Amino acid sequence: MRPLLRCAWWCLSPNRCLRRDNLKSAEEIMEILEAYDLTGSFRDAAELAGCSHHTVAYHVAAREAGGLSDHRAARPQLIDAYLDKVEEWVEHSKGKIRADKAHEKLLALGYPGSERTTRRAVAVVKKDYRSGRVRVHRPWVTEPGMWVQYDFGDGPVIDGVKTVLFCAWLAWSRFRVVLAIRDKTMPSVFAALDVTLRRLVVHRPMC
Repeated sequence: MRPLLRCAWWCLSPNRCLRRDNLKSAEEIMEILEAYDLTGSFRDAAELAGCSHHTVAYHVAAREAGGLSDHRAARPQLIDAYLDKVEEWVEHSKGKIRADKAHEKLLALGYPGSERTTRRAVAVVKKDYRSGRVRVHRPWVTEPGMWVQYDFGDGPVIDGVKTVLFCAWLAWSRFRVVLAIRDKTMPSVFAALDVTLRRLVVHRPMC
């Protein structure tokens, strides 16, 4: 029985925990602590950080004992450019959007990051939403296929009458609808929008 007891003592000894700690980089430790601060649960933090809940408990205890600092220099992340859209989704869903669904929508916008990063960002935004820290004004970012935009330009002269070019496009689509109209009055614009929407319905599967 002595060899077994010696093995059990070695597995639980503080020195082995220290050696295990050395295998984690400072960045990984900070991610573990951030996940715990977001969730308040060892197991939930372990799921976010991708480690054992025993590892989370060990680093949290080390921080509380003064052995670790939970502050690190801020650095840009891939998801920073998409946080405005994540905030919009969280607000419109009243905080109920799932991280995996948010990640799918971000991929459609060209987001190159991982789902793990998305989950952390969504958790932070949801926490701010529940505590009432939500921005009222944010940049507008279009979603693929959700919006039609149009503008005007100088058109050719037809039968001695100068025309206006009506140019419309579906968000994130490579197709454009360009029509020559007489003027920018409401009847002309509505007629151009009618033609545009009919053409977009026909060609949308190819967009």
